[in-house]
Amino acid sequence: MTDEEKAGAIEVFYTKVREELDIIPAKVQILEYFQEKAVFAGTNDTDSRSMKAAVMPKHPLPKSMGSIHLMAHIIISKYADGLPLYRMEGILSRYGGDITRATMANWAIKLAHQFQPLINLMREHQLSGDIIQMDETVLKVLKEPGLSAHSNKYMWVSRGGPPGQPSVLFEYDPSRKKEVPLRLLDGFSGYLQTDGYAGYNAVCAQNNATSVGCWDHTRRKFKDSQTAQPKKRAIKSLQSRCGTGPYQ
Repeated sequence: MTDEEKAGAIEVFYTKVREELDIIPAKVQILEYFQEKAVFAGTNDTDSRSMKAAVMPKHPLPKSMGSIHLMAHIIISKYADGLPLYRMEGILSRYGGDITRATMANWAIKLAHQFQPLINLMREHQLSGDIIQMDETVLKVLKEPGLSAHSNKYMWVSRGGPPGQPSVLFEYDPSRKKEVPLRLLDGFSGYLQTDGYAGYNAVCAQNNATSVGCWDHTRRKFKDSQTAQPKKRAIKSLQSRCGTGPYQ
């Protein structure tokens, strides 16, 4: 209400009439770190000096221009949200940050080495559960040594762990051979849920694990069979042309 509308009122109060879900758009900013340094005079010789510098915050890639928050955003957007790097390049550019997809790819590669101890712990946590779901997704990689750019490479995705504490891991390997799941599932003896690919059979045989099917992949077979059936109109048209009686 305007002041004119409230003129003469003996009391003013608010009532909530609705709620709206809002979003604060992302923004790109520059973080500056200043290192404080202190100079101390010598105890015996007044002309001597010593200097002590404050400890700077640790960074997994010390010489990179990206902050820890930015790198975490890129990793989550790529692997959790499935957002390609070239799209993130355009999104960040709209926000005012010019970072090439090549730079982001190099960050992801270098961070993989830094996070390997954490990945190992997540793998051990995953293998400690009773069931693991696993699948291999086709990728196209341009510069894989010994393989053409058009050949299939694979991202092996696994999900498992104790009840209520699942971990999801992505493991790239250009091969689809049985040696890959044997390496990733070494020591696992629970239930292994897959799409029925024969490459997982060696894991069940070697680790005494139990193979479990996937209902979604089973449903696809019925869906494909239903799609392959002729349409009702086509059946009626065929009956009208060929006849349905015993002598036609």
